[in-house]
Amino acid sequence: NNDNAGLWTYKESGKYQDDWRVLQTNFHAQYELPVKGLSVKGIYSYYYADEYKTNHEFTYKAYTYNPTDSTYKWTGGSSNPWQERGRTMTTESDLQGQINYKNSFGKHNIGATFVTEWYQRRTLYSWQHDVPPVNELDHILEPTIDNSSGYNDDNTPEARIGYIGQITYNYANKYYLELSGREDGSWMWPPDHRWGFFPSISGGWRISDEPFFSSLVGSNSVLTDLKFRASYGKLGDDNVNEGIGVNDPRYLDPFAYVSGYDYPAPNEALVILDGKAVTPAADRGEPITNITWFISNITDIGADFALWSGKLTGSIDYFYRKRTGLLAAKYDVLIPDELGYTLPRENVNSDAQMGGEFSLSYTNKIGELRYAVSGNIAYSRSKFLHSYKPRYGNSMDKYYSSGEERWSGIFWGYQVVGRFQSQEQINNYKVNNDGQGNKTQLPGDFIYKDVNGDGVIDGQDTRPIGYNAGGQPDIYGGLDITLNWKGFDFTADFSYSGLYSYNRNWEARWPFQNGGSLLKDYTDRWHREDYTDLNSPWIPGKYPALRFNDPSHSNYNKNSTFWLINIRAFRLRTLELGYTIPKRLTDQVKINQVRFYANAYDLFSLDNLKKNASFLDPEITSDNGLQYPQSKFVNVGVNLTF
Repeated sequence: NNDNAGLWTYKESGKYQDDWRVLQTNFHAQYELPVKGLSVKGIYSYYYADEYKTNHEFTYKAYTYNPTDSTYKWTGGSSNPWQERGRTMTTESDLQGQINYKNSFGKHNIGATFVTEWYQRRTLYSWQHDVPPVNELDHILEPTIDNSSGYNDDNTPEARIGYIGQITYNYANKYYLELSGREDGSWMWPPDHRWGFFPSISGGWRISDEPFFSSLVGSNSVLTDLKFRASYGKLGDDNVNEGIGVNDPRYLDPFAYVSGYDYPAPNEALVILDGKAVTPAADRGEPITNITWFISNITDIGADFALWSGKLTGSIDYFYRKRTGLLAAKYDVLIPDELGYTLPRENVNSDAQMGGEFSLSYTNKIGELRYAVSGNIAYSRSKFLHSYKPRYGNSMDKYYSSGEERWSGIFWGYQVVGRFQSQEQINNYKVNNDGQGNKTQLPGDFIYKDVNGDGVIDGQDTRPIGYNAGGQPDIYGGLDITLNWKGFDFTADFSYSGLYSYNRNWEARWPFQNGGSLLKDYTDRWHREDYTDLNSPWIPGKYPALRFNDPSHSNYNKNSTFWLINIRAFRLRTLELGYTIPKRLTDQVKINQVRFYANAYDLFSLDNLKKNASFLDPEITSDNGLQYPQSKFVNVGVNLTF
């Protein structure tokens, strides 16, 4: 089809319609019982959504006018009739009951909470598709339904129940203790493994209130408040399909514990029996009946402090989360291929997430100027711990394939250690740099490091060169500044991110990708002084000499330190300046408050991308660069309060 956007109208090309009707209700009730500190609370929410979708794509012809003979030639249009109709209905209810108790007896402060929550959701979905023979036929009829993939019907239930208990105690706001536990049940697990109990404990000690503290640090110490705290607990996780679609072989059907057959077979193949085409069924495989909750064991250790009677406050935290029971299949029991399925997955793998955060905040005033500055920096990184009895062919296989005790998000690639300066250097170079005896190389092309010294650049020369590409940064933080003076107010909010990578590819890597345009950055490239004279000297540039849409060339077919950018970025998020007219003046005109302001969002970013790729933004994740960067906004306004 050669579609013409000028013909994309309801009359010529058809109509797409997608209507939603949504109802969201929330009810809340709370009652203080006659017993001091005892209360009950109930929350109920109900959600209903109904979607109706219809799409009918017409066939049409597009013509091109020939002015020489005043004729029209059929040159395109759409010849693919398509009609679909779908309906989705979702109902969701969430009921929560809570009993709270809180009281003090002298310096003893106690509290207790019990919560139960019942959640259920059901989604009904039906969809039909046909190939209408004419545009006027807007009904889906049985003879025109696409037999291969023209119908789908789903009924997806979800349900969870939870019981939570918590007891808190502190003595004189100096010693703190909290005990809690929760019993959770989820529909994701087989009936015999649906429930799990997850306890936790936390404690704190405000050491600055101890009599010995002043003698330890001195009665005039600037350190006026210091509190240590620690916690350990377990949490259950049933989100086994996070980031996994239904067509992924790792996808776990919530009803995988049920034996039987899938009809039709997942590959939708037909078989011929007695001369007739029959839609087959497929064995669901061995029922998965022995899996249960992923368990997160979480440790947190931290401290809070204050100096100069609270002018400077801060906190420091360290956390470690070990997750066990991740799903994977064992391999040490052989299953004949004739069975048509493999061993079911079990709770055998583990990973970890660890990191910390440090924050500071300072508030003070100088005359009538009040100001506050606060900032934080945080680090969080994941590591795969153990899999089930890993096997490797040799030490090289282990080096490249193993995930055991390794950081997640490691980016592997080639190290660019130089550029060819002349054809003579290329002719005498001993390492097969491009895999073709260097016959494709030109001055300015990348020279890759031959890590293992075998004289050939191949996959065994890759090494870790970066971090998580296209994901969240492992280091992040912020800086906030606030000023107030005689009716003027000023705020600035900055963010910092680092320890993540951007890998240039496709349009952002090789010139004229798929016959497209050339990036402006490529004007700074190696080129002949006189492009019409092959004997003229080479002029160095940032990028290699151009090849037209050639992704197989050694400059472009390898992830390398040239194309990978390990990002560090400091961005201005928000900037605002305001002025509030004194109230004694606004009262005269019966206005409570008048404030003029000007603000801006995402004005600039200080980062290391500008020298590597001027067209990129540090928050773009698409490796081809075809993504809208952060928009800059500037607003001017006035707020009136009556």
